[in-house]
Amino acid sequence: QVQLVESGGGSVQAGGSLRLSCAASGRSINGYTMGWFRRAPGAERDFVAAIIWSGATDYADSVKGRFTIARDFARNAMSLQMNSLKPEDTAVYYCAARPIRGLGRTANEYDYWGQGTQVTVSS
Repeated sequence: QVQLVESGGGSVQAGGSLRLSCAASGRSINGYTMGWFRRAPGAERDFVAAIIWSGATDYADSVKGRFTIARDFARNAMSLQMNSLKPEDTAVYYCAARPIRGLGRTANEYDYWGQGTQVTVSS
């Protein structure tokens, strides 16, 4: 089993930055595919970004060029640097993991989830 805990959410004005972290425990996630998803009020859980063991990444079009996903093998963790934030980025952000290699964009491809962290961007 893998336990995931997100941190780093908060409130920021449009144009600002936040850095989310996801700490894993239970086993090493070094070979796992890791992802970030978000759920805005009244919406589905949407894909944000993913990274595989080799460092290859994938981003939703809405965040490409503004967000950067990275992993820290030494700390068994990953992060999401969010720059140029917009009000439409407001959501609960979730960290996810799956033991299968290959990038995934749908929530049902991931086996482990964190509890989520709130990001609020004001205009």
